[in-house]
Amino acid sequence: DSSDDIEDVSLFDADDDVSRRSKKSKIRHPVASFFHLFFRVSAIVVYLLCELLTSSFIACMVTIILLLSCDFWAVKNVTGRLMVGLRWWNQVDDDGRSHWVFEARKVSPQGRKSSSEAESRIFWLGLITCPVIWVIFAFSALFSFKVKWLAVVVLGVVLQGANLYGYIRCKVGSRKNLTSMATSYLGRQFLRQVRFPGLWKPS
Repeated sequence: DSSDDIEDVSLFDADDDVSRRSKKSKIRHPVASFFHLFFRVSAIVVYLLCELLTSSFIACMVTIILLLSCDFWAVKNVTGRLMVGLRWWNQVDDDGRSHWVFEARKVSPQGRKSSSEAESRIFWLGLITCPVIWVIFAFSALFSFKVKWLAVVVLGVVLQGANLYGYIRCKVGSRKNLTSMATSYLGRQFLRQVRFPGLWKPS
């Protein structure tokens, strides 16, 4: 399905002139970079400290859910587009069929990237690290029998994991591409082991 493939289109052509004048090492969008980390880090901090700050579980739960929701919206609709030139969304065609669309900003004619390396590091570091932390929280809540917190941590895993999955699809391609890449890699490793069993070492 062509709608599931990366569409190499320019998201905002007006940003191209600004990107040519900026250096890759500089943070071009400090506000977006701040809020990319603010909501998700705040949700983690509130989760860790809420029992020390207040005895109201409802207040903690509502605060964490609001922070996670704000983070999901900001990362999906704003920071991904500005910081790394990627975005994804779901659209419904005239026949009522739902399609997931994954876009990547087109490289400029001069071959320069419009996103800075510093912003890219901040984006991917926050995008990958925080869902991993929520997965750890989920196992911790499960094994410590904190059943009331399971819904909160599962919501954190789902919302932040959805953004992580969406942007990975934008970055490396459709699910078919991901599967073929993994199959190709495992196939090469298997052939290496068959041909040269003494030279192969797991990476």
